Parts: sequence; structure tokens; C-alpha cells
Amino acid sequence: MQETNIVPGELKLFLNHIYEFKKGIRNMVLFTMNRKYEPFAVHRLTNQRIAFLKQDVDEKKINLFFGKKECLDALRHIVNRPLNQLTPEEDFILGAMLGYDICKQCERYSGRKRRLHSVPASSSTREINIA
Repeated sequence: MQETNIVPGELKLFLNHIYEFKKGIRNMVLFTMNRKYEPFAVHRLTNQRIAFLKQDVDEKKINLFFGKKECLDALRHIVNRPLNQLTPEEDFILGAMLGYDICKQCERYSGRKRRLHSVPASSSTREINIA
């Protein structure tokens, strides 16, 4: 009888992130995963000598950041509380570090700043002079 190993989709995605990191597509990855897969993930990252940080999300989930050591060293100064409590500036920096589309990050940042300061979004584009 042939034994088959069934890998859950969540772990397949995690393994794909490792592949992309090792191929140089990403410098750093944020992966939110079910806590039950933590031992597997930590073992895999440790065996492949990939630096990582773990952040508890709740009783069922963790955030696993992994990638280049210098990125994670900087990340330690930014992510010292739940991600939904980051300032708009910290959120922007994190998104940029993760390689997210910079224009989308700018939109997200502007939206968060508007909500924070209750400033309505302008419906027209206007030139802003920065001194």
C-alpha cells in the first residue's frame, strides 16, 4: 500500500513563501497561520537557517515574519504590538518592507491618516507645493 502525505493548503502557501524568499523574490514575508502548524513552520525555518519572528495574534493564529536578518532586526523596532495598533507611518513602513505595491501603500497611508484626523478625501486632484 502506497502512503501519501497530504499537505494542507495553508502549509503549501507557507512553503511557497519560503521558495520565493530563497529565490530572491522577497526579502521578507509575513504569514498569518494557524497555531497548530507553528512547530512545522519553526522547524522548517530553523533547518533552512532562515531568520524569523513570531507574533501571537490570538489563541488560534500567529503571525510569522521571516526573511533577511537585517529586515527582521529593523522590524523588531516597529512591530512591538498587534499590527492593528501600528501608526499609519509604521504600517506604511511595514508594507514597504514586505514589498507591497508602493502606490497602494500610499493610498492606505493617506486613508488611515484621513480617518485618524477626520479629514475628508478630496474628490479632485490638486497640486501641493512642498517647501
